[in-house]
Amino acid sequence: MKIYTKTGDKGLTSLIGGTRVPKHHLRIEAYGTVDELNSYIGLIRDQDIKANDKDMLKEIQDRLFTIGSSLAADPEKSKMVIPDLYDADIELLEKEMDKMNETLPALKHFILPGGSTTASYCHIARCVCRRAERLSVHLSEESKVEEKVVMYLNRLSDYLFTLARMVVYEHNLPENQWLPRV
Repeated sequence: MKIYTKTGDKGLTSLIGGTRVPKHHLRIEAYGTVDELNSYIGLIRDQDIKANDKDMLKEIQDRLFTIGSSLAADPEKSKMVIPDLYDADIELLEKEMDKMNETLPALKHFILPGGSTTASYCHIARCVCRRAERLSVHLSEESKVEEKVVMYLNRLSDYLFTLARMVVYEHNLPENQWLPRV
């Protein structure tokens, strides 16, 4: 299989189902942002983090491919069977956050991104995740988007924030609290 197709040279690309759309189409922006997010998740996995966190991030990468497939499909024309998200996928993120929050100190301040390289990568991924969520919500206003896609992205950004806090905590670093000037 060749990686290049020569069909996108005029600024169009195909959705699953065959529909040709401009490369700047909102659906392309949404799944392209999910792909960007997946790359950042891979970068976090490559850091010195616990094996359990690496396994969880691998699971998240798999779910992001599921989301990307869903967003890349033309809801009117695609007949391809696309993997589904399940309530259990969202619940897993919530359970992992609950476990981390049992250990973490109570959140009493806003947290500025940073604290360590790995925590910073988590914060970048969180921001990209929020963008993917916003794009998916926007897309849902004009086309079908599975409800669980938006829910998963919403929880994932919270998970990434909590993971950033946990990484800082586990390395005995101070949280980068925002203490506003008054």
